[in-house]
Amino acid sequence: MFRLASCFLRYAVLSALLASFGAAVAAQTPVDNIIVEGNARLPAESIIEFTGLTRGRSASDSEINQAVQSVMASGHFETAEIIPAGNGLKIVVVERPTVNVVTIEGNRRLSDDVLLGVITSEPRRVYTPAIAEADAAAIANAYATAARLAARVTPKIIRRSDNRVDLAFEVSEGRVVENERISFVGNRAYSDRRLRRAISTKQAGLLRTFIGSDSYVPERIAFDRQLIVDFYRSRGYVDIQVLDVSAELSRERDATFVTFTIREGQKYSVGEITLSSEFGNADLQEYEDALRLRSGGTWSPTLIDEQIARLERLALQQGFDFLRVDPRISRNERDLSLDIEFALVRGPRIFVERIDISGNQTTLDRVIRRQFTTAEGDPFNPREIRNAAERIRALGFFQTAAVDTRAGTGSDQIIVDVEVEEQPTGLLSFGGTYNDDSGFALAVNFSERNFLGRGQSLAFRIESGTDDARTTLSFTEPAFLGRDVSLGFSLRHVTTDFGNASYDTRVTSLSPRLG
Repeated sequence: MFRLASCFLRYAVLSALLASFGAAVAAQTPVDNIIVEGNARLPAESIIEFTGLTRGRSASDSEINQAVQSVMASGHFETAEIIPAGNGLKIVVVERPTVNVVTIEGNRRLSDDVLLGVITSEPRRVYTPAIAEADAAAIANAYATAARLAARVTPKIIRRSDNRVDLAFEVSEGRVVENERISFVGNRAYSDRRLRRAISTKQAGLLRTFIGSDSYVPERIAFDRQLIVDFYRSRGYVDIQVLDVSAELSRERDATFVTFTIREGQKYSVGEITLSSEFGNADLQEYEDALRLRSGGTWSPTLIDEQIARLERLALQQGFDFLRVDPRISRNERDLSLDIEFALVRGPRIFVERIDISGNQTTLDRVIRRQFTTAEGDPFNPREIRNAAERIRALGFFQTAAVDTRAGTGSDQIIVDVEVEEQPTGLLSFGGTYNDDSGFALAVNFSERNFLGRGQSLAFRIESGTDDARTTLSFTEPAFLGRDVSLGFSLRHVTTDFGNASYDTRVTSLSPRLG
């Protein structure tokens, strides 16, 4: 009995192996030839390369299935199928259409040029639904940046002849999302109303139609976090934290309720003020006299930075080129004060190799360079470089101004890179008035804050009425003879011819300015 069972088991195993081998043999398809059908744009050889199959070899069912997936992954086809045909394979494809034209429909607040600039779909490219959906999301994001979170974008296609489609993005702009309420949680020292004045985002009010800052812009909210921190720290709250900022949309998606959650911490005052120096020949009394900081006052990081800048300027005047002021702060939790030691230390011997300026299409290099008190070849002072960056931004000529440093050609050299993006600085306006006594009066006003890119200010105004006319020209050079001295003048010409007067007047005046 045992021998019979053993023979039966061997027979079963052998049969299973033979069946598996037969199935494997049957699953192999000879690939002596490969033909392609349905292609119009792509050549057959390119499609065959997508499959990874080789003529003259056999292919299993799994290899053929993988070949179909590879053809579809190329993104050029809507459908693909590989079927045996004699001693070879036939690849049947349906190509995706090409984009004939891309249009934006329903947009009023944002122009076609703006929206077409954020998408990747273009005419004569292959239409792909995934790319169209991504472009719709990009358009919606552009509207979200413009405070229209309720905007909806739907991509639609219109089929044309020759396997082409018109791609249209239908836009439903929705209403501007306003900040219906801005509130604060955790504030004890300052009221919600006071903190609202400290941030750039505003709460919608009676003038909501004319005020753009009451619109919800996520980037502006992120900036407001830092404004709140700066507000508290300048008033002695050194441990201020903005724990969270939440923005909830109304059911109609046309308003937000913004909540800032903060932790104020304790208010600190200025404690003991001391000075120390690594320079034996430095007169600490002179540096102490230069300080404008007193114990007991409210702690402010801005005030501390001002003292450091003051001490470092004094050091430069006394010939200490590489002196740096290191503020060393210690806490007194008992009386909530911060002791500060201004340590005069030796900084690294690093020099400014050169100052590179880029991005200025109109503004001359010298207008930017004169904002630096540091010249090429001078000792490198990080604080002076930061101050120069602030002065460049304060000019008002640039939309953005970035000042960075990088290593120079030597280990003791630094290159300062200034990259700016210019913004319009001119203004041209027209106006008019009318009254029964003097009739019509016209006014033309032109002003340019960066005349010819030289940083000069030019203004011209003409007012002309029935009985009088006024012409005013003013000009200011902010850096006369390359110095920190401004020179300007105002030229004024007035004529009158009133009908009820027995005389006419003509007055010309010139007013020079030096400051």
